[in-house]
Amino acid sequence: MAHPLLFFSGGEIMVIVFFVLLLFGADALPGVARTIGKVMNEFHKATDDIKREITDQTSDIKNEITNLKDNMEKKGGDFTRKIDEELK
Repeated sequence: MAHPLLFFSGGEIMVIVFFVLLLFGADALPGVARTIGKVMNEFHKATDDIKREITDQTSDIKNEITNLKDNMEKKGGDFTRKIDEELK
């Protein structure tokens, strides 16, 4: 996954930092950065939970399909053996 800051050049980042300093002031900047960090952390936790839930659900379905396939192959093998026996 590409890091989001890679889409900005150094000059663009400096302009953004300058405007953030003007908007919030130097005293409030650590609090703003901390809040942004917390929000990003919660976002990553939420996306990880969603990914884990999807993986869990799809693994159950995958296991059921694999079991069904194995059963079908077993039944097909039994059927083939019966036909071979009757043809002999």
